[in-house]
Amino acid sequence: MLDLFIVAAASLLAGFIDAVAGGGGLVLTPALFSTFPNAPPATLMGTNKGAAIWGTGWATLQYVRRVSLPWRRLLPAAVLAGAGSFSGAWVLTLVSPDGLRKALPLVLLAVFIYTLAKKDLGREHRPRFAGRAEALAAGGIALGVGFYDGFFGPGTGSFFVFLFVRVLGYDFLHASATAKLMNLLTNAFAIVLFVSKGHIWWHVAAVMAVTNVIGSLAGTRLALKHGAGFVRGVFITVVGCLILKTAWDAFLR
Repeated sequence: MLDLFIVAAASLLAGFIDAVAGGGGLVLTPALFSTFPNAPPATLMGTNKGAAIWGTGWATLQYVRRVSLPWRRLLPAAVLAGAGSFSGAWVLTLVSPDGLRKALPLVLLAVFIYTLAKKDLGREHRPRFAGRAEALAAGGIALGVGFYDGFFGPGTGSFFVFLFVRVLGYDFLHASATAKLMNLLTNAFAIVLFVSKGHIWWHVAAVMAVTNVIGSLAGTRLALKHGAGFVRGVFITVVGCLILKTAWDAFLR
């Protein structure tokens, strides 16, 4: 019972973080692995996805209602994100991600420094593309980050947010809204794979899903209320924590 309470509380915090700026896995994944150390990793990852998709879906719905985005051009990109996630999960069965694990802290550090250096980055919504060009650019980002999500995963939401800001010219609020749509599909495609292999604890995922939605609701409301500046601040904090966590996992553990 205590184990269930711990992962439910972690899912609540993860839902909040993920709804604002991505990076909820920074909280939930370590909580699952430390609480159930003897469980198969694939089962814990499947349970994680089975819970997180509900909070992500709720956040996506709230953003759709309040944030104006070119959804018709972004929906094909979301499908590509899901396909990339499925492909990455398949490649993971063939290739070890150890090299990527060591490179990740450096990539995140570059994102962190760049965001801090560009004081106006993501504060104003100025899309650089329109029509088919926007669809192609979003699709390229979605496919690449989606593949990374299936293959390795940490910081997926934050990478989505950063690239939508830097490449597409979105502000942090619009980028976070778009990232939720992409994450929804990457989670869904990954869940299909995990279910086919029997790697989800549904009883644990169900409890975590409830608290994840509650956290997602709180995070989405704060993001919509306080706008791009608030999301930027949370994003910088999350990326900073991701740098420390991934560096510890890669070099010190």
